[in-house]
Amino acid sequence: MRRFFTMLVAALAAMLFFAPQAVAGSPHFVGTPTVTRSGDSLIVSGKEAGLGSETQVTIQVSAQAACLNPGQNFPQAANKQTFTAEGTFPVQNGKALFELTLTATFQPKCSPPMRVVFGDVTVQDTAHGLSVTIPGPF
Repeated sequence: MRRFFTMLVAALAAMLFFAPQAVAGSPHFVGTPTVTRSGDSLIVSGKEAGLGSETQVTIQVSAQAACLNPGQNFPQAANKQTFTAEGTFPVQNGKALFELTLTATFQPKCSPPMRVVFGDVTVQDTAHGLSVTIPGPF
């Protein structure tokens, strides 16, 4: 009986030792993604970690933009729109760096003296249901 118990323990230990390890992820953004304004564009960059052994991640960025007139009002026109950018980024060692650009293009154009204003920016990992909103305006 003792020999049987020893062999059983040895077999279980061997199975645990030689079994492939499951790499469980816990996706999360590292800090808050940064938003930088460049003309009528926003550049959104950040880092996601906890991706386990995945090879890539899909990030989507969206924000509403509108034209603001010199009186600090938003005209009732068709130049209010939600802009979206999406990209697939490689995962290395369980983490991925991303950078996406949103560019506001309106018809009719948002010509001076009016200027483009972006509202809150939402960053999503579409596969994991992970989302963060960065408050505007930008």
